[in-house]
Amino acid sequence: ITSWMEQMVKDHPDVVTVVKYGKTYESRDISLLKIGLNTGKEKKAIWMDCGIHAREWIAPAFCQYFVREILQTYKTDAKMEEMMKNVDFYVTPVLNMDGYIYTWENETTRLWRKNRSPGPEDCACYGTDLNRNFDANWGTVGVSFNCCSNTYPGTKPASEPEAKAVTEFVGSRKDIFLCFLTIHSYGQLILVPYGHPNYTAPNYDELMMVGKGAAEAVWKVHGMNYTVGASPDVLYANSGSSRDWARMQGIPLSFTFELRDNGTYGFKLPEDQIQPTCEEAYSGALHIITYAHDKTFSGAVANAAVTLWSILLAAGVTGATLM
Repeated sequence: ITSWMEQMVKDHPDVVTVVKYGKTYESRDISLLKIGLNTGKEKKAIWMDCGIHAREWIAPAFCQYFVREILQTYKTDAKMEEMMKNVDFYVTPVLNMDGYIYTWENETTRLWRKNRSPGPEDCACYGTDLNRNFDANWGTVGVSFNCCSNTYPGTKPASEPEAKAVTEFVGSRKDIFLCFLTIHSYGQLILVPYGHPNYTAPNYDELMMVGKGAAEAVWKVHGMNYTVGASPDVLYANSGSSRDWARMQGIPLSFTFELRDNGTYGFKLPEDQIQPTCEEAYSGALHIITYAHDKTFSGAVANAAVTLWSILLAAGVTGATLM
């Protein structure tokens, strides 16, 4: 994957650069691809990361597919070209490299989830769940402070170098990000903030609307159903996720994708499902990204929504009758 990233820069030097923004516990570079047309102005941005959980192999494959698609289409697709001019895409193919490499060692390590940092002094187990390590209601629900647990959240928020790298990179640029997408498996879900049942995102209705549009886009590709909702409603309560952290930073559109499947193969998705999974998820992600872009760079989306609501009101349709 690292050599593939370098190849992307060689093949598309005008639009792709590699940015190193941290080191893993085992001293590997945490790198992203920054993709966009150089306009000489400060640009808005889209964030995508894959592979925060080591065993979710379909996620890094999706990040690679996503990069390939946007690079193949922007020269022929006017919409993608427009988006490449207006925003930069920041794509991290594998955030948890130490854990990911560990899952490739043998069958006994294949389902490793966490990173590879050692536990506290009194603990013989390794690893922190990086998606419980962000400063978002940290350590409150959906975690275990038994350091051998798969949901061990670490000793404090951003205690882990991988979570710290994202926190610092995105946090220092939070005003430019329109959208934060973090890619996982499995379950066929599109999750909106927040993971804590006592909190609701201020733009929950918008998140649900955009998420449902993405799920419809996914369904149109291969007929796969993705469920949309906050984690406590459709999966389980959790705290310390990067999705929740991003929303708390003020990034308006923050989503977790849980890719195929529904549990038949789980984390061991068969090879012949890689391509169709990526195709449908690309369609869903693109729906969210296009919405974020159009909301910022044209009044078309807002005007369409207002017009629709005016028509509905004129027809006597209210929130009560829509339920």
